[in-house]
Amino acid sequence: MTPWYLGNSFQVRHMWEDSWWFGPGVIVPLALWSAVWTGLALWHAAKRQEKGWFIFFLLVHTAGILEIMYLVFVVQAFTSPKKLTTKRRK
Repeated sequence: MTPWYLGNSFQVRHMWEDSWWFGPGVIVPLALWSAVWTGLALWHAAKRQEKGWFIFFLLVHTAGILEIMYLVFVVQAFTSPKKLTTKRRK
């Protein structure tokens, strides 16, 4: 039997097919999870006119990890809006 690097892909393909964690049960939810967070981050970056962040999120896919960090720390999308206090003149 020829090894996989000489054109025999049966061993590699068979290994992935037998794996319980690599299939539609994991890939589809992970893709949906990533699409939701990436879409939300892209929307906020476009709304804030941050071209660099927009291009970064468009090109780099991290399963939602960096997108969530951007939304929490940079945009602060999940914090309650602070009340604006004005200083009174004496």
